[in-house]
Amino acid sequence: MQININYPAIFVSVLLNFLLGFVWYTPLFGKIWAREMGMSAGDNPDKSLMIRGMVFMLIGNFLFAWVLAHNIAAWEFVPGAKEMGPVRSALSSAIFTWLGFYFPVDLGSTSWEKKSWTLFGINTGYHLASLLLVAFLLTHWK
Repeated sequence: MQININYPAIFVSVLLNFLLGFVWYTPLFGKIWAREMGMSAGDNPDKSLMIRGMVFMLIGNFLFAWVLAHNIAAWEFVPGAKEMGPVRSALSSAIFTWLGFYFPVDLGSTSWEKKSWTLFGINTGYHLASLLLVAFLLTHWK
C-alpha cells in the first residue's frame, strides 16, 4: 500500500490558507480580534516582525496541509472509506481533526490564559474554516 500525496494541491492549499487567514483576521474579524487581544487601532507591528510572522505562517500552512493530506490519504485504506466520496471525506477529516485537536486546545488556552470567549470563537472558527478549506481542496483535487 502506498500513500499518494498531491504536492501541487498542498502548495495551492498553503496559499489559499494564507489568504483565508488574511481575510479572516483583517476585514472579517480584524477589529474585534485586535480589541480582544488588547491592541489599539494604531498598533502596527515592526516590518521585520510582520515578515517573520508571514514566513512562519507559510511554513506552518505547509506542514498543516502536508500532514492533513497524509491523514486523508491514510483513511483511504479503511474499509468503506472510499465509498464515502470526497465531500463526506473532507467533512469527516476536517471536523474530526478540529474536534479532537484544535477545539480542545482552543478551549484550554482560552480558559488558562483568561482570553475572551469572543476571541475563542474567532480563533476556533478560523481553525475549522481552514481545515474545511484545505480538506475540500485535498479531497477534490486528485
